[in-house]
Amino acid sequence: MPRRAKKATKKFEKYHLKDTIAKRKEGAKIKQRQQIRAKQQARNVADKTKASDNEDEIAAPQVKENRAIAENDLSKMSVDEFFRGGFDLPEQKKRKGASKDESISQRIGKRKRDVVADEAGTSIQNEDSSAQSDNELDSDEEDRLEGHRQDLEALADRDPEFFKYLQENDAELLHFSEDAEMAEVDAVNEEETPKKKLRKREGEQRVGMEEPDVDDDSEVSIAMVNKWKVALSEQYSLRAMRQVILAFRTAAHINSDDEKEHKYTISSPEVYHELLVTALGHVPKVLDHHLPAKESKSGRVRIATDSKKYRTLTPLLKTYSTAILHLMENLSDAPTIKLTLSSLIPLLPYILSFKKVLKDLIKMTVNIWSDTSSDEATRITAFLLIRRLAVISDPSLREAVLRTTYQGFVRGSRITSVHTLPGINLMKNSGAELWGLDSNIGYTTGFAYIRQLAVHLRSSITHPTKDSYKTIYNWQYVHSLDFWSRVLSTHCSPHTNSTLKTPSASPLHPLIYPLVQISLGALRLIPTPTYFPLRFHLTRALLRLSRTTETYIPLAPPLLEVLSSPDLSKPPKPSTLPPLDFSIVLRAPKTYLRTRVYQDGLGQQLQELLAEFFACWSKHIAFPELVIPPSVALKRWLKSASSIPSRGNKNASAKAEREGKGNKNAKLNSSISLLLQKLSANAQYIEGRRAQVSFGPSDRGGVDHFLRDVSVEETPLGAFIEGMRRQKEEKEQVLQEGRKEEEARKWRERRGKDRVADEIEVDMDVEDGEESE
Repeated sequence: MPRRAKKATKKFEKYHLKDTIAKRKEGAKIKQRQQIRAKQQARNVADKTKASDNEDEIAAPQVKENRAIAENDLSKMSVDEFFRGGFDLPEQKKRKGASKDESISQRIGKRKRDVVADEAGTSIQNEDSSAQSDNELDSDEEDRLEGHRQDLEALADRDPEFFKYLQENDAELLHFSEDAEMAEVDAVNEEETPKKKLRKREGEQRVGMEEPDVDDDSEVSIAMVNKWKVALSEQYSLRAMRQVILAFRTAAHINSDDEKEHKYTISSPEVYHELLVTALGHVPKVLDHHLPAKESKSGRVRIATDSKKYRTLTPLLKTYSTAILHLMENLSDAPTIKLTLSSLIPLLPYILSFKKVLKDLIKMTVNIWSDTSSDEATRITAFLLIRRLAVISDPSLREAVLRTTYQGFVRGSRITSVHTLPGINLMKNSGAELWGLDSNIGYTTGFAYIRQLAVHLRSSITHPTKDSYKTIYNWQYVHSLDFWSRVLSTHCSPHTNSTLKTPSASPLHPLIYPLVQISLGALRLIPTPTYFPLRFHLTRALLRLSRTTETYIPLAPPLLEVLSSPDLSKPPKPSTLPPLDFSIVLRAPKTYLRTRVYQDGLGQQLQELLAEFFACWSKHIAFPELVIPPSVALKRWLKSASSIPSRGNKNASAKAEREGKGNKNAKLNSSISLLLQKLSANAQYIEGRRAQVSFGPSDRGGVDHFLRDVSVEETPLGAFIEGMRRQKEEKEQVLQEGRKEEEARKWRERRGKDRVADEIEVDMDVEDGEESE
């Protein structure tokens, strides 16, 4: 019983078999053409040698013998016999109606072609998957061309004189892999031009207005670039585009160490700049004119890849895209990088089939996007390219884009400071958008990376070592949790995603529970005052998630645990340290512990976070019951923190009450007392509105629509939060202005020191000159 074909094989035969056979036939034709040209060159050299040495009688038998060998079987001939020359290819009568390719194959012999066809057929049957077959086809074609190139390179050792002759008379033969296929562009350009335009062009050529052809001069000048620019912008000339791409390849490799020879040379900076602008600006427009991309409503882009024109332009596209990647590796100017990235966006539909090029492009673009030292406009342009590629690509490539983007984000968030924090927030907000393009792929990648965070936390808890906590308590881990909270907040919220009726309708909604559990476990891993800043960072991420997805997360207990720490329950030590910036630290320095500066900072953070947490539920019908336990805990803490000595009172509930050892910090205690007042006022407001309803607790619809038309700012707690946010923004603005003034002052001081050093050096040179005189 014959073996049943695999599903991947059937899929490959249905969608890729025809294109694969066509590609391999083209590769075989290219190799045959190169063999014919090499044999013709060898025959001409042999004829000249035979005439100069006057050995006709000796050479005639050898010629007959070589002809007999060629007629019998050319495939058995060795390389030495082949380049020894003196034979003619067997001529066969061309049948009527035969094509040019068929006549060439007949002159070479059918056996070689049959071998190529057999190899193609057997390799096609052994394919396992369509994705793997595309890569193997590209590699097979490259291997065949690479093998032929090695044969020509070996010719330099075997017959140096003939190799030198080829370099002087036909150098393109030695570089066939890059330039030989481009010669077909001229034929496509002529086929596409209508007859009327051809007649008009012939008339223009008589008066000297001909279309730019292959220039004999290898030095690129401004006049050549301007002529190419006119042909590209007015005529959309493929021939001019080919010359521009070849010159652009030279410009991209102008500072490289490779010994590769190019068709053109560039020596002027003005020409270099003008050529880059012309190539990056006009080549995508010419491609869109000849091969317009059709975009569907879903975002998928389709191009006629099975057309002859696309197959002919494939070498040009590969050369152009590879040159751009090589150019970007050596660029350091932000405007030039931005221009290059902008020119790549319309080119993406044409290079989707070049998997290797796309892989390098994704890595390079993500590196630019994740580099916090890059310009903000350049990073935004890089993200636009990443997003465009994720929209028009297939699911496998889209998954690769998401994975590379997340890895780049983790790599770029390793160092956090005042200067790098805005760039990290830019990566979080922009990268989170990508996970909503395809919810199914976003769920699989998000599940894998969130699970990876859970594995690190579990290993740190189950196998504790001296440094095991460092895998959790670092900026990369904290930023990763915050990033996934932004992803879920963006795509699981009906306010930001209009297609969702409820948060649970999003495919990413099941990821909320594991993310919350990991965050709560991480913030309680080391419950010491040193790592309270990290606890506040994770609490803010969970607050964002709770507010946008309407998911209740119990954040009051971990915040109230901070009140029971010695840094808030005991009197602080006086200190002259500056206030601690909680936005850029995870671990408080030892010098700040038990100081008044640190205690005031902790009290401010607690008041803000507790108010933000209760503000998420300030309109809920169960708000009065929600605040009862936290209000009781806050009142007890205030009583113990501001108590007076009562040693004779044996009924005192705490030791601090009996001894009167509170924190003695009126500022901190007043802030917590103000928060208690706002919670009580908001509870009374909800109770008053609740007394007016006519439905009971069992009416779920009435409970969900309670105070739906009332904004949060209209509630007492919401108005309090709004005022706190405005004060915080004003304070941050003042700090930012002060930071800028400080940087400007330091820059002026450095400039002044450099100027003084230059003046001293000039004076010393003058004194040395006077002494010498």
